[in-house]
Amino acid sequence: MSDPISRTPLHPLHVELGARLVPFAGWEMPVQYSGIIEEHHAVRRACGLFDVSHMGEARVRGADAARLLDRVMTNEMATLRAGHARYTVMCQPDGGCVDDVIVYRLGDREFLICLNASNAAKDVAWLRTHAEGLDVEVLDECARWAQLALQGPRAEEILAPLTPVPLAGLKRFAFAEGAVAGAAGCLISRTGYTGSPGFEIYLPAASAVPVARALLEAGRPLGLIPAGLGARDSLRLEAGYPLYGHEISERISPIQAGLGWAVKFSKPDFIGREALRRQAEGGPPSSVVLFSLEDRRIARQGAAVFAGELKVGEVLSGTQSPTLGKPIGSALVAAGHAGSSALTVDIRGHRVPMSLSAGPFVK
Repeated sequence: MSDPISRTPLHPLHVELGARLVPFAGWEMPVQYSGIIEEHHAVRRACGLFDVSHMGEARVRGADAARLLDRVMTNEMATLRAGHARYTVMCQPDGGCVDDVIVYRLGDREFLICLNASNAAKDVAWLRTHAEGLDVEVLDECARWAQLALQGPRAEEILAPLTPVPLAGLKRFAFAEGAVAGAAGCLISRTGYTGSPGFEIYLPAASAVPVARALLEAGRPLGLIPAGLGARDSLRLEAGYPLYGHEISERISPIQAGLGWAVKFSKPDFIGREALRRQAEGGPPSSVVLFSLEDRRIARQGAAVFAGELKVGEVLSGTQSPTLGKPIGSALVAAGHAGSSALTVDIRGHRVPMSLSAGPFVK
């Protein structure tokens, strides 16, 4: 028997809006509404509204809350100020990634963590295992929250009339709590996964549909449209953001993924520290690279990467970039070849030259 599939609180609205729904990480999610390219361009030029309620949430609270998080996270948590968020990774002892998460500091003794959908149960168990012996409580709040991502250059203009929270004062990776469209108990964060400006809104699950309707109504004259997972993937890949199970995983460390900036070796100890230190000092066995193709064909996940006749890696993600008008992707490439200008990728028996990018395709 297949595992049961879950639906977010916004499922009735997706059906009403004519979304194409697909299984994703155990959830039935909208992959597109009007079309991936139109939705992608809307986020770059105006605004898009995403349902990301499949993401998980955990609350960590107690006298040792910061101590626990500094034990299991690669980034520093004790120095995180209340009202601010920080990207970080949880690692295994061998340096492989348990998950990449965003941690929000609610107060001196309390944090909220956004977890990847497919990893939520595993992450909560991991946190609880390493909380043993500490004065801390780990609460699974996945069912409590819905989450909306309002992304695009007009996001603030759309959201501001619907909340008393002073959005102009919210800097990148800062957040505030307040009402949205009359719904109390929301958390508004200046974060996102698209490479465009905008907000992520955590809200009580029961408020998801009325708040989403209010946002769509307010934003429609400004170009806001609903957007699905298809555009979310092309947007995040243009921005060079990793996706768990692709650019980071249990076999790909943050050092390999180019996330060394989120690994703080100044901390005396954290899980995976020594394995990551060895990679950082001696060089990892392979590295994640971004590439584009001067070809109409897309290199999909798993496609082999070659240096001459030697297989040196594989594609991790691949899609069409609506902004650039050509295929882009990421690949895991063996040490010594990650900077090569002569790599090719095998697409159905044809070797296509890869152009490596030194940074994100869209900044």
